[in-house]
Amino acid sequence: MSEPSWRQDRRRHFPGVPAWGLNTAHEEPEAVGLASLTIDRHWAWGGADGSGVRVCVIDTGVDGTHPRVGGLDRSLVVTTSSRGEQMVVDCEPVDTAGHGTACASVIRSVAPGVTLSSVRVLTNGKTGTGSALLSGLRWAIDEGYDLVNLSLSTTKAEFQLVLRELSDRAYFRRSLLIASAHNMPVQSFPWTFASVISVASHDRPDPLTFYVNPAPPAEFYARGVKVPVAWSGGREIRSTGNSFAAPHITGICALILSKHPSLPPFLVKSILCLTASNATASDAGGARVDI
Repeated sequence: MSEPSWRQDRRRHFPGVPAWGLNTAHEEPEAVGLASLTIDRHWAWGGADGSGVRVCVIDTGVDGTHPRVGGLDRSLVVTTSSRGEQMVVDCEPVDTAGHGTACASVIRSVAPGVTLSSVRVLTNGKTGTGSALLSGLRWAIDEGYDLVNLSLSTTKAEFQLVLRELSDRAYFRRSLLIASAHNMPVQSFPWTFASVISVASHDRPDPLTFYVNPAPPAEFYARGVKVPVAWSGGREIRSTGNSFAAPHITGICALILSKHPSLPPFLVKSILCLTASNATASDAGGARVDI
């Protein structure tokens, strides 16, 4: 009996594709056999545009005036009070780094009807504190956002426990976290937690092409190589990274929830598995199940 796919060795790290990713020029996505449950993309999100779904982007801030972003519902920042307490307060919809704006533009391109908000926890796209991340994430969960995009992670083990607790809290409050895998082959959080949707990159150009990974920790591959994104200063660039794969999945989740607003996180993840571009039904005669 052959080894199950989830016990395979980690994929090789291909040059030009971020760690944990898939280089389709060198290897085809592996077909993933699923149970005889037939849910197609038309059922999952056909006709939906993300309307009614609230999405929070926790990042470097978002330029709400950029035409590819299409405006923000709220713009906030984690700041420290005179007494040393961290607070989440309203701020101008700006992004001096560009990273958060890029992620927001990808979400908007996939699900144009979503309601977008931004919480700034990073400054220059790389620098931020773990406590700011925790404060911003805690705020977004308490506010009841349907989806939270986390195109960031921390390698600091001291934040692992609290991040895990927050991720589980979000899961049970039906606030779904979508987290990008680290761009380097290192251990980081929260994308390695089972309660989030973890995303790495593939190198194909279609924004709705995504694959389920038979050998996690990264559960899905989405477009993340040479992605056209909004950038600071009203610019548009092409950028590569798992950071830009995650918002593609966030947008697709928004489409699913727009059409099926009562779905809990585990069913949204199941629908992603069933509608992935490499998913194959193990029994062609399987019955369709309406949820």
